[in-house]
Amino acid sequence: MIFSKFGACIAACLLVLGTTALPSAAAPTRYEAENATISQGVVESNHTGFSGTGFVNGDNVAGSSLEWTVNAPSAGTGTLAFRYANGTTSDRPSDISVNGTTVAAARSFPPTGVWTGWTTVTLTAPLTAGPNTIRATAAGAGGNPNFDYLDVEVQSAGFTDYQAENATISQGVVESNHAGFTGSGFVNYDNLVGSYVEFSVSAAAAGTQGLTFRFANGTTSDRPMAIAVNGTPATVSFPATGAWTTWQEVTVNAALNAGANTVRATSTTAGGGPNLDRLRVSGPGDTEKPTAPGQPACSAIAHDALTLDWPPSTDDIGVVGYDVFHQGQQIATATAPPYRLTGLTPDFAYQLSVFARDASGNVSLSSPEADCRTLPAPADDPPTAPGQPTVSAVQATSASVTWGASSDDNGVRAYLVRDHATDAVLATVTGTPPATTAVVPLECARTYQVHVVARDGAGRLSNPSPPSASFTTGSCGTVPQTPTSVAGGFDIPWDVSWAPDGTYALVTERDTFRVFKVTTSGTKTQVGTVPNVQTTDGEGGLMGLDFSPTWNGTTDQEVFFMHTASEGNRVAKMNFNGTALSGYASILQGIDKNRYHNGGRIRFGPDGHLYVATGDAQQTSNAPDLDSLNGKILRVTKSGAAAPGNPFGTRVYSYGHRNPQGLAWDSAGRLWSSELGNSSRDELNLILPGRNYGWPTCEGSCSVSGMTNPKHTWSTAEASPSGIAIVNNTVFVGALRGQRLWRVVLDGENVSTVNAYFNGTYGRLRAVEKVPGAAAIWFGTTNSDNNGNGSPDTIRRSAIQ
Repeated sequence: MIFSKFGACIAACLLVLGTTALPSAAAPTRYEAENATISQGVVESNHTGFSGTGFVNGDNVAGSSLEWTVNAPSAGTGTLAFRYANGTTSDRPSDISVNGTTVAAARSFPPTGVWTGWTTVTLTAPLTAGPNTIRATAAGAGGNPNFDYLDVEVQSAGFTDYQAENATISQGVVESNHAGFTGSGFVNYDNLVGSYVEFSVSAAAAGTQGLTFRFANGTTSDRPMAIAVNGTPATVSFPATGAWTTWQEVTVNAALNAGANTVRATSTTAGGGPNLDRLRVSGPGDTEKPTAPGQPACSAIAHDALTLDWPPSTDDIGVVGYDVFHQGQQIATATAPPYRLTGLTPDFAYQLSVFARDASGNVSLSSPEADCRTLPAPADDPPTAPGQPTVSAVQATSASVTWGASSDDNGVRAYLVRDHATDAVLATVTGTPPATTAVVPLECARTYQVHVVARDGAGRLSNPSPPSASFTTGSCGTVPQTPTSVAGGFDIPWDVSWAPDGTYALVTERDTFRVFKVTTSGTKTQVGTVPNVQTTDGEGGLMGLDFSPTWNGTTDQEVFFMHTASEGNRVAKMNFNGTALSGYASILQGIDKNRYHNGGRIRFGPDGHLYVATGDAQQTSNAPDLDSLNGKILRVTKSGAAAPGNPFGTRVYSYGHRNPQGLAWDSAGRLWSSELGNSSRDELNLILPGRNYGWPTCEGSCSVSGMTNPKHTWSTAEASPSGIAIVNNTVFVGALRGQRLWRVVLDGENVSTVNAYFNGTYGRLRAVEKVPGAAAIWFGTTNSDNNGNGSPDTIRRSAIQ
């Protein structure tokens, strides 16, 4: 890869801002409603404030519609702004379709107070070059609102932006102290030779494209950089711009490969590089996902391995790899089928699905799942029993345990420190060989004996060591007490939200789409089913819910849900009068879905705005992409719009998340969130606006500039955290795979102590919610899901003392 005649003449291929026309969005084009095709409606002009010659008053029936023919100069993303008035007191939702495909089902058009109160609802949708039909069809018996016009603005697909703060940075930091940058910040290079920013750039096709670097150089000297595309460098001038807030652009032409490319900008002088804001690539990026792989099948099954085969995927630029998942965790990467999975656990039921990746990093939807069980381990001598453990440094929430090493013909691979009374695993130590000491989290004010079991490479367990001497941990406050059952017989209760008066809660079921009312005394009544929900045969379905903060059952009946639908994940609202759910309106769409990593928790914050946790949909590039709603915590109004004061002026509040689940605020109004890791570390994060929480660059803590580290991490076997609740500044975290309730004591913005309760007693814990007006929590199990043991699920109450 070389620059065309680059070495001969930089001036021939270097363009400074103002000397080249850059792609940009066209001005909005207005389409008056009175000129559209009207079905069951009339043109009127009796309410002032309209544009053009009138507006369309649709008949008060479901199915009345208005259809515009919109001409797009090029294919791209269209911003559709509907100007309307709704003088009633009820929402008038409308199904919005583009070229026959619904892009927003039951889009909300809430009341505007009066018929002369015109306002705008905006959404985005893909448009093709040339004519497009855009139809608004009344989704309820009240009909559509009065429509005045449709404004359409098309952003050409002729360029792709890559923010510097999301690139790979060597010897530089992400900052935001000079105004005028795009995205969430810019990169300030260290003042030395060799500091660099490297972008991963995808191209839909091979060919020469323009690379435009937006930068500021507040010095009086040039800060030249070596621009290398796929490894071949050429020096480019980045002259002084007069001030650090004066941003300019330089453009070079380079030949890109179809699919993945690397573009590295490296400083060549002791002054380092300029402040780099973004890279704009003139051609469209490759955004086409591979097709989903076909049904996997297992063969040649052994106790620690199996061969997985599947019908391959196809892609416009070619599939380069496949990721193999067991449930929601990646366990292997293959270049092509078939693939031999090794290092598996003997006599274990695997649920395997496959995802295809192309050269640009686009990830397919999931294959179907294959249920495969490894064989029992062959006859083998188990490890010898570990030596009797000794216990020291006993604290209220932990103790140090040391034991004598085991021996084994295949090698010891792990030690399990277990509660001698219950056999619950308190800590797992791995390694080759594993250490023979561990700091073990323990319950407060409890008398223990512990023993240790060794595990070899074939998965065989030793006899237990002799138990340790008895020891007692110290007392501490905010401890969960033995729970009582509130209500049972649930089928995957995903979330709990309390009515404002605290006399009952609503509970969602993920796979049945049902909603139940559960009183404090345990009376359980189904109040409805959420429409338009689809399962993903994994972690999607009906997930989070929350009451409107001003809900009273009469003038405010709004209850909000997050669920998976046909087009992706969405946030919707329904009316609840205290007895039954009714109505339905989608307020936020455009959130990708997949079998796993859908996020799903929603909570109204102390500021009255709705916070939405979204997963990366198994497309890791979504998480750092500020133009994607996935891998984020969003902050929106009750209509689904970006909340005022958001850090980027969009719905995004924080980003760089893999699969965030829990949302809760401490007494100081700080937001905390739990997050499921990939294969090594789960996280508890303090969420701050505008911060990047690292995924996919970091899993757990790392030292990468611009990434915000978690406040606490666990191994994925210990946690897989879901719902969280905060009582007296102590976070209670429900663990799915870890099957326990983690207790995390906060010290301001940091974590002081961490220990666990109910270890293995109740199975997989997902929903955790504080009881209003009481030092207590409700928590629910999801043992009936596809990862559990199939037993019916129960919600329990535990006092916190």
